[in-house]
Amino acid sequence: MIWFVAFLSCIGLICAETPFNHNVHNERVIGGHNAKPNTWRWQASLQYNSYNDGYFYHICGGTIIDGFYIMTAAHCILSMDASAYRVVVGEYDLYEYDGSEQFIRVDMIAVHPDWNGDLSKGNDIALLRLAKPVTDNGYVAIANLAGPDEMLPHGFSCFITGWGLMDHGGSVPSILQVAPIAVVEHAVCSQHEWWGSNALRTMVCAGGDGVISGCQGDSGGPLSCFTNGLWRVHGVVSYGPAGECNQVSKPTVFTRVSSFSEWINSVRG
Repeated sequence: MIWFVAFLSCIGLICAETPFNHNVHNERVIGGHNAKPNTWRWQASLQYNSYNDGYFYHICGGTIIDGFYIMTAAHCILSMDASAYRVVVGEYDLYEYDGSEQFIRVDMIAVHPDWNGDLSKGNDIALLRLAKPVTDNGYVAIANLAGPDEMLPHGFSCFITGWGLMDHGGSVPSILQVAPIAVVEHAVCSQHEWWGSNALRTMVCAGGDGVISGCQGDSGGPLSCFTNGLWRVHGVVSYGPAGECNQVSKPTVFTRVSSFSEWINSVRG
């Protein structure tokens, strides 16, 4: 039982004992490639000032869902002090200033009330209210979200984007990465040899082919899928296997956005 609890504490893309994102600055989606500039315009970078020294660094991804709101993962919230965070939208290369970026402070943090720090229990979602609205400068867009209880069929191809690790301990240029990733339906993902009971219906599994996956640094970012003529965000990167991220039958697990429509709308008012 002690081993099992220890395992659960580290199944996420941020491990409870040693947060993966703290000292990793230039990472990427495993199996991905450089995204074309100005394509995934709802992607955001959540950045944290851990030493109160004015230096912010990327810890997680996020999604622009409103002029004032960014959606991310609850486990990305390392402190409830909103002044310790900023969001960068219109970002492409974390190391270069391209003129497309907007750097905006966070004004308020709303973590789902049922989030208890256990990734296997779900509810890994949070909203950040910005101190000022995102400006439409041609490099940003508000995401369309999946509708209430909307689910995707097994094998449906979506895309994961982010600045997460290329492999365990690896480092690559800090350009936004993108990779196609196939949905794994709940009936498969919840099988014993996959994620078993850790895969809930309020989650979306995708990947598990041993090639493409999210990894440390991708947490909180979007799972984007083209449905009914529009790009819609169906998931928020939540967890994956500890250690090597691209393991066979251990897909990246996302918080299912369609399961939290009511809560999202209640926070945004």
